[in-house]
Amino acid sequence: MATPTAPAEMSRRKQLVETYRLTKKTDPRIGLVLIATFLVAGAIGFTVFKVLPGSGIIEWILAVVGGLLFGLLAAMILFGRRAQRSAYAQMEGQPGAAAAALRMLRRGWVTEPAIAFNRQQDVVHRVVGPPGIVLIGEGNGPRVRQLLASEHRKHDRVAPGTPIHEIVCGNGEDEVPLAKLVRTVQKLGRQVKGPELTDILNRLKAIDARRSAVPLPKGPVPTSMKGMRGNQRGR
Repeated sequence: MATPTAPAEMSRRKQLVETYRLTKKTDPRIGLVLIATFLVAGAIGFTVFKVLPGSGIIEWILAVVGGLLFGLLAAMILFGRRAQRSAYAQMEGQPGAAAAALRMLRRGWVTEPAIAFNRQQDVVHRVVGPPGIVLIGEGNGPRVRQLLASEHRKHDRVAPGTPIHEIVCGNGEDEVPLAKLVRTVQKLGRQVKGPELTDILNRLKAIDARRSAVPLPKGPVPTSMKGMRGNQRGR
């Protein structure tokens, strides 16, 4: 059986096609919505450019080009948002979903999935970035909070004074829904700078060196999040 191509190895066109295919699974009307958006925005763009000063063929060329640009831009923005919503919907409730969502973090963040887990497959992921150390747990609330507390103590011992944040990803009380996880992490603020970040990562090697390999629980988690991030950034 052929091995699926990683998003990073796909061409931009293939990434768009794959993202569209996955989005259509949970958003079957996406095609009609995008066409309607393109037509409406295109008509607005055409009108805007048509009323600008000009005459003859140049006026019409500018109006047509402006309409096409308005339509494409609006359709791509809407597609990016609905694709992201669809991807989160497909990942919801799947093992390792939080780790997949954290791939959406941009440069300046170092993500380590599944740094700790228990027999019940409660998992803790780690992100190191401007806020310091962020520990993200997913699984049963009380159990995963115990796991988070244990990891918090371990990290505090090797990186004393470093801000350590704990987040439980889920839909329960005091938990962060999957769709809001990345935004919540980003909103934790900037508490460490570049040189401090490097020092923290070096200190954390002491913990990671003592860990056995921890595989992520297997599950049908969409693999296009990374490619979708590139599409949204226009890369």
